[in-house]
Amino acid sequence: MIRILIVEDQVILRESLSAALDTRPDMQVVAGIGNAELALAAVRAHDVDVVLMDVCTEHDANGISATRAIKRDFPQVKVVIMTGMPEITFIDQAKSAGADSFVYKNVGTAELAAIITSTAEGYSTFPHAHASMLSGAAKLSDTEIAILRCVCEGKSRKEIACDLYMSEGTVKRRISEILAKTGYDSILRLAVHAVASGLIVPQLAPDEPIGPESPAVS
Repeated sequence: MIRILIVEDQVILRESLSAALDTRPDMQVVAGIGNAELALAAVRAHDVDVVLMDVCTEHDANGISATRAIKRDFPQVKVVIMTGMPEITFIDQAKSAGADSFVYKNVGTAELAAIITSTAEGYSTFPHAHASMLSGAAKLSDTEIAILRCVCEGKSRKEIACDLYMSEGTVKRRISEILAKTGYDSILRLAVHAVASGLIVPQLAPDEPIGPESPAVS
């Protein structure tokens, strides 16, 4: 029996997933929560084999950060990251945090159950990143993505330079390189498109470990 914790802030989806997975003879959903900051405490409180973890949850809590904390304290627990957003850094962030598998929310229940089962058995599943305007020849470097993310957050060139420890002249040059790669004539237009299409999620808190003193789950 695979014991599952679901971390998903949309109540309807969380309840639907719970109902669908609970009908399977080899799976049991032991808890469902909406805030990733409570995930570590929930793993402590329940006998969990697999955590089905959304990336963006209540109060802008970061499921990838929660995954890092779970894998730190409970390395035997498997974590399947799920998201409905094509954010260009999520897959790499999930791998870096120690996630065991990654799935987009457009999969069917049968495929999701198969991924959960294979993950519980020690196999990993990571999809290819979605093709987008920032893939292929337009693929941005980590530094370029960081600059674009800052622009999406409404930061000035001076603020970007301060945040990323570079000169304003370097930021200006890098922005020109980003525009040359993507074919845009304005970094603001590119930022608007990136946010609107889900390629950049500026409001998501940075991936930082959640401390051991997470709130208790009742």
